[in-house]
Amino acid sequence: MTTSGNREVLLKVENLNANYGQIQALRNISFEVAKGEVAVILGANGAGKTTTLRSVCNMPVVSSSGSVTLDGKEINKSDTGDIVSRGVAHIPQGRGTFPELSVVDNLEVGGYVRKDSLDSDIDKYFEMFPRLAERKDQLAGSLSGGEQQMLAVARALMSRPELLLLDEPSLGLAPLIIEDLFKTFGALNKEEGVTMLLVEQNANLALGIAHHGYVLEAGEIVLQGPAEQLQNDSSIQDAYLGA
Repeated sequence: MTTSGNREVLLKVENLNANYGQIQALRNISFEVAKGEVAVILGANGAGKTTTLRSVCNMPVVSSSGSVTLDGKEINKSDTGDIVSRGVAHIPQGRGTFPELSVVDNLEVGGYVRKDSLDSDIDKYFEMFPRLAERKDQLAGSLSGGEQQMLAVARALMSRPELLLLDEPSLGLAPLIIEDLFKTFGALNKEEGVTMLLVEQNANLALGIAHHGYVLEAGEIVLQGPAEQLQNDSSIQDAYLGA
């Protein structure tokens, strides 16, 4: 693992470019996520936020170049399945649950890379998300949007990831559900040390649980700094965060 100051860097991205066919979506972006921290990428629609997460996972839908290392080892030449097995869990935009499977089955699928018993973790996430426990035998497709997002988070955590990637987790959810969800993210980070890279448009909520922030504009990082600094700087708020 590399270090940056007193921080141990878990994910390091350098000079990342990404294309969809002839369309360039990212232009030489570089950033870090330290172990045990929450980093947030902010920006408007089309800025390249989702593409960044897809590139970290080397998803075939996007072609990318540059360097992506996890715990000091290059991962961007590995296939997506191998990256998952090395400790990266990705919650895509739009939840990404298996609608035809039950809640319990979704959680079991989330732990497929593990060789040990999943029972204790299933119990743990049912305690964290009581609504899922109440609906454990229901098909995921019958859950509300908020419940599906809870299930997507729990399912991703079943693999005990080194790094959790979250793509617009607030999208389409009611304000009270969003607030509860972000409280859960904060608790997961503070109490269990889960490292997160969070893509969001809800800047104030995201920066409220983050340690470091990056602002993407037209595929380039135009601002970065400690989350508190970004949250409190009025000129940055007005120009980039819509506050």
